[in-house]
Amino acid sequence: MKESTERKVEGQEIYRGKLLTLHRDIVEMPTGTRAVREVVHHPGAVAVVPFLNEDTLVLVRQFRYAVGEELVEIPAGTLKQGESPEECVQRELREEIGYEAKTIAKITSLFPAPGYTDEVIHLFIARDLFPSQTEGEEDEVVEPVFLTMGEAIEWLQTGRIKDGKTIAGLLLALDFIKKEKGG
Repeated sequence: MKESTERKVEGQEIYRGKLLTLHRDIVEMPTGTRAVREVVHHPGAVAVVPFLNEDTLVLVRQFRYAVGEELVEIPAGTLKQGESPEECVQRELREEIGYEAKTIAKITSLFPAPGYTDEVIHLFIARDLFPSQTEGEEDEVVEPVFLTMGEAIEWLQTGRIKDGKTIAGLLLALDFIKKEKGG
């Protein structure tokens, strides 16, 4: 197989924000050709499919400024420095839906947009939820949405759920549960 790595020749930090850093790098490809790569560096995140009971999910509705509309999503958030993905899951559940989970299981880790960012999202399923003190964040307005798994799948099929991590999370959670039941 032909070598497929790219070697960074030079780079420049273009922007450093509260959450993200943007770099513009020049890379040398295996063919010797040089190319520009713009990369958004992200600290990583979690996303969690929370089951209130065997068939009821708790999703969130929130306005997403970048796309200019309200989306229905699974709870998710950015890892804080030194925080494990499992700790982040519990924090996000408290912040976004006012619950914690007795049981969480990692489903997978995924790259949501590897063409321009190094972000990795750790995807979990959460069960045995119990009410917790909500720790909402000042810069977020979220509303819980309670759906059965069947309704959530219908919303996927009809385009009411458009968020990529939510689509992946729901489908992978469904598969995870089927495998647990021996199906």
